[in-house]
Amino acid sequence: MTEQESIREAMEYDVVIVGAGPSGLAAAIRLKQLAGGKGGEIEVCVLEKGSEVGAHILSGAVLDPRALNELLPDWQERGAPLDTPVSEDRFFFLSEKGGFKVPNLFLPACFGNHGNFIVSLGNLCRWLAEQAEALGVEIYPGFAAAEVLYDDEVRVRGVATGDMGIGADSEKTANYTPGIELLAKYTLFAEGCRGSLGKQLAARFGLREDADPPSYGIGIKELWEIDPARHTPGLVMHTAGWPLDRETYGGSFLYHFDENLVSVGFVVGLDYKNPYLSPYEEFQRYKHHPKVRAFLEGGKRIAYGARAIYAGGLQSLPRLTFPGGCLIGDNAGFLNAPRIKGSHTAMKTGMLAAEAAFDAVAAGRAQDELSAYPAAFEDSWVKEELHRARNFKPLMKKGLVAGTLLFGIDQQVFRGRAPWTLRARKPDHEATEPKEKHRPIDYPKPDGVLSFDRLTNVSFSATNHEENQPVHLVLKDSAVAVDHNLALYDAPEQRYCPAGVYEILRDDDDATPRLQINAQNCVHCKTCDIKDPTQNIDWAVPEGGGGPNYPNM
Repeated sequence: MTEQESIREAMEYDVVIVGAGPSGLAAAIRLKQLAGGKGGEIEVCVLEKGSEVGAHILSGAVLDPRALNELLPDWQERGAPLDTPVSEDRFFFLSEKGGFKVPNLFLPACFGNHGNFIVSLGNLCRWLAEQAEALGVEIYPGFAAAEVLYDDEVRVRGVATGDMGIGADSEKTANYTPGIELLAKYTLFAEGCRGSLGKQLAARFGLREDADPPSYGIGIKELWEIDPARHTPGLVMHTAGWPLDRETYGGSFLYHFDENLVSVGFVVGLDYKNPYLSPYEEFQRYKHHPKVRAFLEGGKRIAYGARAIYAGGLQSLPRLTFPGGCLIGDNAGFLNAPRIKGSHTAMKTGMLAAEAAFDAVAAGRAQDELSAYPAAFEDSWVKEELHRARNFKPLMKKGLVAGTLLFGIDQQVFRGRAPWTLRARKPDHEATEPKEKHRPIDYPKPDGVLSFDRLTNVSFSATNHEENQPVHLVLKDSAVAVDHNLALYDAPEQRYCPAGVYEILRDDDDATPRLQINAQNCVHCKTCDIKDPTQNIDWAVPEGGGGPNYPNM
């Protein structure tokens, strides 16, 4: 045992859950429901790296209530924050100055939102946390799970939170507090997309050996309060096309909800080729399109954030279990990409894992594989839904026009049940092409009314980190940033980061360029961990409680 381990406090539970998002909270609630229904007891703990539940939650979001109906059928009586049912769907293909609306009759059924609700997913998670705590779940916000703990047989026996009060020089400060070990019979990892511990577990146990490489997008979002005369409660609008070229996967969303609020956002697939492309700048110029500007003029932006989202689909799912635990929600990748929805599937997979864990604990088991969980997934509506959508991303890699046409045939003619499954073999970071193959993009300057510079927008995410701590964006080889990324790709990290974390600086005209990492700006989107061409950036959790503090996102 190391000196560090010897001074850690240890707490023991039946089940520890890492992450207080939809999947983690649904799992916690389901565990307690099962215990109560069978007259038993089960000790459940949820760790959340954000300063409060919901602080790091960012999504569009249009919620399919199917899983919530199963988990808490009386959610309406309990006051769940689902106040805006979808009233209308609109889908546009945009050109630079105009575009055309696709008649809803011709849209695949998966694009429809009848029966769904426009929500703040952060507020929904805050409400779910209240339901969980009322059942006796212990929730600890501000504590980041930084390390997976193993026993002598390499079985997961829990996690340890990060030490607090470590200075930028990696030495203990006067405020030093050691991390805490959370030990469990089973540990459920619900970190969301590209979870740092989930990535380690996948490598340790070979969870992705038989799966296609995962595929991702970056979602960038602003919350606006708009002129009441321009607000249409329940309106859901999606677009494809401009400002992206036809070879780049992506699109937008614009959702009207609550009192004159609009969620406006842009998604760009991280398999784009052009190293000069900036997803953030594409989003800013998108808002100047006449069909978007018409809603936003006279309004004000009140919040900003960004988050990577999973888009790989069924073919990219890893093995879900390993000795002592499992992956749930978007830590595994259960998002339905064509629907741009993953909260309902995340909740359901959390529930399925909870049922398997409860039965195992009740049978006196511990630290083995919860094989009942993947078996239940195979028989679930989540598997059926993802199976119907499985060819979406491989088809969209063929370009906007061909991909849209072929996916339409896949859905309208075959109803998602075509007798073939398409595969994608190249990870997103390998798609980036050398700068010589592309021309720099001249993005318009922000006007400060509809479009904004990056650092101003970051201030609207309420992002804050303790500055005297080690940088949590770790370069495996510091020379690669300049010698390879700058030389070959013109340092694309300057452009794919939506928070201005990465800068190439020169102290004077003749100085060797260097990479500056402004870690305090990080909004925890994980894009750098995904898109870096050489996979040289490793995103690790900073001190607990750091990062964005999203309101109503």
